[in-house]
Amino acid sequence: MTSLAFGQPLGGISQFAYHVEDIERSARDFTDALGAGPWFVRGPFQPGEARYRGGPNEAEFTLARAFSGHVMVELVQQHGNHPSVYNEGGGRRYGFHHWAVFPVDFDAELRRHLDRGHEEAFSDRLPSGARIVYVDTKGELPGMIELVEHTPAQVAVYTTIWQASCGWDGSNPIRQSDR
Repeated sequence: MTSLAFGQPLGGISQFAYHVEDIERSARDFTDALGAGPWFVRGPFQPGEARYRGGPNEAEFTLARAFSGHVMVELVQQHGNHPSVYNEGGGRRYGFHHWAVFPVDFDAELRRHLDRGHEEAFSDRLPSGARIVYVDTKGELPGMIELVEHTPAQVAVYTTIWQASCGWDGSNPIRQSDR
């Protein structure tokens, strides 16, 4: 099995993501309780090519990403009340939201999910150029699955954040990022 530069296997779970009310408070809480960090914060931003349930995305987000061991923890704060995958079903629900996976074959994995009756809930192109799709598992699992296109540039983003966590001494816990 091929391992990604940050230690997770290609096709395995690379990230656990949580919808949070306040990025900085949540980052501090995750650091205090679980030792995750340092956090790389991007935003607020409106995803440039995003589609939500087949239509345009108007929601704006801030992300914070850190590693605990070889797995990334992502915190997502939505700004405003525009419809999005983070406030479906009426209102804001905070807590676990999705897993992220770098599939071996992005297009084949997306087709596999669509063939199973799962829906494409959200899609975008990241600053690295990699495509992402959130797949709605329609209640089969307690969260969505984010497919992340396996590109050298996107693996480098994860690897840079992971390397910062290796031997991290707790200093400079929240850092700004454009990726």
